[in-house]
Amino acid sequence: MEYPMPTSKKRMNISLPKDVENALYNLAKRDDLPPATKALHLIKVAMEIDEDDVLDLVASGRDIKGAKFVEHDKAWR
Repeated sequence: MEYPMPTSKKRMNISLPKDVENALYNLAKRDDLPPATKALHLIKVAMEIDEDDVLDLVASGRDIKGAKFVEHDKAWR
């Protein structure tokens, strides 16, 4: 039998090493946030950093001698 969740957000259970748990609780306390909210914020920041790394790899691969320059307006058409 399934019971409806009180929220539409997906819940995840994760295991944290004690040092990470302590750091998370300290950061949450510093920012006056619940630990779950702070964890979500940190995950989003980490995902943005990871995305930047991937885009940097793509750009680095295209930044070669003799590469064709594309103007900004034309690149987004």
